[in-house]
Amino acid sequence: MRLVVSARVSLADDVLGLTLTHPAGELLPAWDPGAHVDLVLRPDLVRQYSLCGDPADRMAWRIAVLREPAGRGGSAFVHERLAVGERVDVAGPRNRFPLLRSPSYLFIAGGVGVTPILPMLAAAEGAGARWRLVYGGRRLSSMAFRAELGAYGARVTTWPQDRCGLLDLESLLGTPEPETLVYCCGPEPLLAAVEEGCRAWPAGALHVERFAAARPLSPSAGIGFAVELRATGRTLTVEPGSSILRAVEEAGVAVLSSCREGTCGTCETDVLDGVPDHRDSVLTEAERAAGDVMMICVSRSLTPRLVLDL
Repeated sequence: MRLVVSARVSLADDVLGLTLTHPAGELLPAWDPGAHVDLVLRPDLVRQYSLCGDPADRMAWRIAVLREPAGRGGSAFVHERLAVGERVDVAGPRNRFPLLRSPSYLFIAGGVGVTPILPMLAAAEGAGARWRLVYGGRRLSSMAFRAELGAYGARVTTWPQDRCGLLDLESLLGTPEPETLVYCCGPEPLLAAVEEGCRAWPAGALHVERFAAARPLSPSAGIGFAVELRATGRTLTVEPGSSILRAVEEAGVAVLSSCREGTCGTCETDVLDGVPDHRDSVLTEAERAAGDVMMICVSRSLTPRLVLDL
């Protein structure tokens, strides 16, 4: 789907807000809080950005993009090339970070990780749930949407690191709260600390979304294995150091993919037989244990053969 950049605005230091609309004024696909879209900036440059507007507004999508000087080029392309009036191919929306129904929520955001949480706050408010947000950033000037969040009053705590230090996760998470779900998005050090802080919470209480892969490859990356593509009737060999996705593409089988590092969920594939070696940052522990889906861009096999629904 090709959309047009209808507005762009500076939201904070190095954070750019874009509004995307259909060039013919058509309705955009529906989405729920936590969803993201893929911006196809070039055939070899695809990046995921959370939708942070109002799901009820089918005429426009809003995203926020942090410029990362040490990044891989996606944020620089958006900041420098996507002017008002430019058109961009967009795929999705998809949602691997859905807001589950609960009587109570604790939201923790770090920097631009506040973007998927914004529509969650409105949804929690509309459902009559109890909630609070702790929003950390390097400094106030780098923290987007502060004015918008100010409408929620004391339920939002803004925590600039240069004034307050690191988030006090011990006071936030030290005592598990019954019937409370924790939603967190932000940089990897924050997510790792929140995961550690939630170890004593009930299983399934914590939900996170990552910007980058959190799981390093294990030594078994050097072991080859066979992959049977049940739908196409082919069997491929995944060589040491390669990936299932690469082997499938080299065989001429069309599959959807995007991030290629196990963070977006685009390449999720059903597993019909065999045991996956999960290396993604998307699936929950329960989903990994079930072993019936995998992200073929990074995950491998613990058995000599996998059978996939491809």
